[in-house]
Amino acid sequence: MAETFFSMFTPEEIARISASGTHVTLPEGWAPISERTGADKAYVILEGTVSVRAHGQEVAQLGPGDIIGEAAIVNHSLRTATVVALTPLELIHFTKEQLDKLNVEMPAFHEALERTAAERFPSS
Repeated sequence: MAETFFSMFTPEEIARISASGTHVTLPEGWAPISERTGADKAYVILEGTVSVRAHGQEVAQLGPGDIIGEAAIVNHSLRTATVVALTPLELIHFTKEQLDKLNVEMPAFHEALERTAAERFPSS
């Protein structure tokens, strides 16, 4: 099993990260993130599976413990993919401001965010 974003943290850190965001539920078929839009939010998946699609083609499926939407925020770019719920989702929603605050308050969060974004979008 591949390492998830949440697997990089202790249970205490996960609790702190979770408490920093807002718990949301989305139905199957919804797209919480759309390609070519501004980077104003990110989500950590608690339950469910999403399809990550670039130019209409699925490039990955992500599930519990994974973060979505972080790369555009880290890279200060437009979204590079659309994320579609394959199942009903339980998510933690983070605004850019909440992520910025966690980046400052928790160096481990900042490092994990940078590492995840770099793994998904290696520098050319």
